[in-house]
Amino acid sequence: MLEKLFGFDPSKMTLRKEVIGGITTFLTMAYILAVNPSILSATGMDAGAVFTTTCISAVVGTLVMSIYAKLPFVLAPGMGLNAFFAFTVVLTMGYSWQFALTAVMIEGLIFILLTVTGLRQYIVNAIPLVLRRAISPGIGLFIAFVGLKGAGIVASSEATFITLGNLHDPAVLLSIFGIILTAALLVRGITGSLLIGILATTIVGIPLGITHFSGIMSAPPSISPIFMQFEWHNILTVDMAVVVLTFLFIDMFDTIGTLIGVSNRAGMVDDNGNVKNLNQAFMADAIGTTVGAMLGTSTVTTYVESASGVNVGGRSGLTSFIAAICYVVALLFAPIFLAIPEQATAAALILVGVMMMYDIRKVDFSNYVTAIPCFICIVLMPLTYSISDGILMGVISYVLIHLLSGTFKDKDIRNNMNWGTILLAILFICRYAFL
Repeated sequence: MLEKLFGFDPSKMTLRKEVIGGITTFLTMAYILAVNPSILSATGMDAGAVFTTTCISAVVGTLVMSIYAKLPFVLAPGMGLNAFFAFTVVLTMGYSWQFALTAVMIEGLIFILLTVTGLRQYIVNAIPLVLRRAISPGIGLFIAFVGLKGAGIVASSEATFITLGNLHDPAVLLSIFGIILTAALLVRGITGSLLIGILATTIVGIPLGITHFSGIMSAPPSISPIFMQFEWHNILTVDMAVVVLTFLFIDMFDTIGTLIGVSNRAGMVDDNGNVKNLNQAFMADAIGTTVGAMLGTSTVTTYVESASGVNVGGRSGLTSFIAAICYVVALLFAPIFLAIPEQATAAALILVGVMMMYDIRKVDFSNYVTAIPCFICIVLMPLTYSISDGILMGVISYVLIHLLSGTFKDKDIRNNMNWGTILLAILFICRYAFL
C-alpha cells in the first residue's frame, strides 16, 4: 500500500527514516505558521484566519506532492512571495489585499495550464545542465544564510551590510549551542540528529527565556474573513497583468531551483539532469497556489527546507505525507509548534547548507566560460536573498558570455545551450527591464 500510494521502496527506504524526515522538515519550516500571519496581517488581513489558511493550504499542496508526485518535498505559502504580496503589491503599489489574492489565483491557474502543456518542463530543459548542477550549492549557501540570520550569528550593518552578531546575546549563544550539538550528533551518525537538535535546543531555551509556551491546544480561527475574496472586475487590467507576471517569474524559478537543488541532493536526478516526477511536482505547486488563493493566502510553493528531511533519509511521498499530518496537528496544537524559536531551527538549516555544497564538485571551475555563470548563480542566491534571481542572472550571464566570447560555435556548448536557452535569457532581461 505504501509503495502504491507514496512510492515507498522497502528495499531502499525505511519507515523510520521517512517518518523522521517528515517531522524534521515540518519542524524546520514550522516558523511559517507564525511568520505568514504576521506579514499578511500588515495588509489588513485577519491574522488568525491567515494562520488557519496557512495550515490548510500547506496540507493541500503537500498531499498532492505526496500522493501524486510521490516526492519528499513539502509546500507552504512561500517566504519572499508573501513579502512581495504584502509590502510591494499592497503597501507600496497601493492595491488591496483582495487584488493581490486575485493575482495569485490567476498565477496558479496559469501554472496549471503550463504544467498540463509541458511548458514548465521545457523551461527546465532549456536551463543548461551545468547551471542546473550549480543550483544545489547555491541553495545550500542560501539556506545556510537564512539559518545564520535567524540565529543572530550574522546581523545587519550600515557600514558593511552584514556583520557578526552579538555573541553576548543569550539567543545567539543558544543558536551556537544548537549548531555544535547537532553537528556532533551528525558526525556520530545518529539517525534523526537534526530533529534531536531542534528539540534539545528548544528545551534548553526555556530557562533562558527564549522559548515561550503560551498553552498546548487552541481551536483554529475561522477563515471566513479572507475566504474567496477576489476583485473580479480587475482581472483584465494592465496593473493585474504586471503583478501576475512578476508573481509568475519569482514563483516559477524559486520552485524550479528548489526542486532541482533538493532532488540533486536526494539522488533523484539522472545523468542528463532530469528530475524524477518533475511535472507532477509542478502540478502540486500549481494546485497549492490556486487553492491557497481561494482560501486566502499568498503563493504556495515547494520549500527549500525540504532538504532537511531529505538529508535524514526521507526519499518518498511518505515523508511529505507525514509533514502534512503535522500541519493538521498544528491546527489544534499551534501554541506548541509556534513556541519553537528560530534559534532551534537554525542549526538544521546551516548544516543542510553544508550537505548541499557537495554538488559543487560537479562544476568545473577551471573552465571560465562555464565557471563564471555558475559562480554568479551560486553567489547571488544568498546575496540577493532570492533563488529566482540567482537562476535568472546565471542564465543571462551564461548566454551573453558564450555569445560574446565566440564559444557558442563549439559543439559541446551547443549541446548545452539551444534556442530555448537564448529565449529564456531574453525573457529574463525583459523581466528586469520592465517588471
